[in-house]
Amino acid sequence: MTQETAGTALAEVRRHELAAFLRHRREHIAPERVGLPRGRRRRTPGLRREEVAQLSAVGVTWYTWLEQARDIQVSVQVLDALARTLLLDPTERAHLFRLAGAVDPMPATDCPSLTPGLRAVLEQLEPAAAAVQNSRYDLLGYNRTYSLLLCDLDAVPPEDRNCMILSYTHPEWQSSIVHLEDAQRMMAARFRATMAGHLAEPAWKMLLKRLRAESPDFCEAWDRHEVIAHRSKRKEFLNKYVGRVVVDHTDLWLGPENGPRMVTYTPADEESRARLERLHAIAVERARSRG
Repeated sequence: MTQETAGTALAEVRRHELAAFLRHRREHIAPERVGLPRGRRRRTPGLRREEVAQLSAVGVTWYTWLEQARDIQVSVQVLDALARTLLLDPTERAHLFRLAGAVDPMPATDCPSLTPGLRAVLEQLEPAAAAVQNSRYDLLGYNRTYSLLLCDLDAVPPEDRNCMILSYTHPEWQSSIVHLEDAQRMMAARFRATMAGHLAEPAWKMLLKRLRAESPDFCEAWDRHEVIAHRSKRKEFLNKYVGRVVVDHTDLWLGPENGPRMVTYTPADEESRARLERLHAIAVERARSRG
C-alpha cells in the first residue's frame, strides 16, 4: 500500500467515525435540552437532523452528507457550531475536531504541560506574579498575584483570557500598563514572528482576524511588519489596589522555543516587593471570600 493510498484509507475511516459520533450524540440529546418542544409526533428521543442543522446554521443536505460519511470539506466554524449544538464537553469536542482532521480554534483551557506539579510551582512563586502562556498568548494558568496584577482575571471569560486580546481591547488591563503603546507594539511584533510557523492554523488566523476587527491600534502595529524575539525586560504596572509596581519579566520555556512558557514577574525593588506582597494578600482574601 502506498503512502497516498494509506492516507486515503485513513481519511475514510475518520469520516465514518465522525458520522457515527455525530449520529450518536444527536440521538441522545433530548430536544428540551436545546430549547425545542418534544411534540407528539416525534419518533426519536433525540434531535432530528434538520434540527441540528438549523441550530448550527448549516444546510440540512450538507449535514445529512456529513452523517453519511461523504467526502466533504468541514470548516472549523461549522465544527465549533456543531460542538455547541450537540452540547459536547471538552473531551468530546476535542474528539470531534480530531476526527475531522481540524485544529480547534478555541483557546485551550488545559495544557499538557500544566501538570499539578507546575501548578504548585506557580503558587510557590508567590508573592511574585506568574502565569503559563502558550505561543498564542492564551493564559493557560496563573497564580493568585497574577490574577489581580492587571485586572481581575477570574472575572474575564475564559475565551478572552489571551494577553493580545486583553492588551488591545480590555480597558482595565490597558490602564495597568504604564508604557502601553510600547508594550502593544512589542507584542504585535513578537506575535508576527511566532505566527510565521503557524500561518495555516485556524486558531492563529481567527485570533488575528479578531484583533484586526476589534482594535485599530493593533491594525496599525501589525501593518508595521516588525518582528522581534522574546526577551526579558523590566516592566512597570499601575495596579489599582497597591499602586505602581516595577518588575523584571522572565520567560521560562517549558518546551521548544516559541512553545508554552512560564512568565514570571519578580519585584525589581523593595517597594515593589512590599506592594506585590500586599497584592498577594488581597488576592488570597478574595479567593477565600469566593469560597
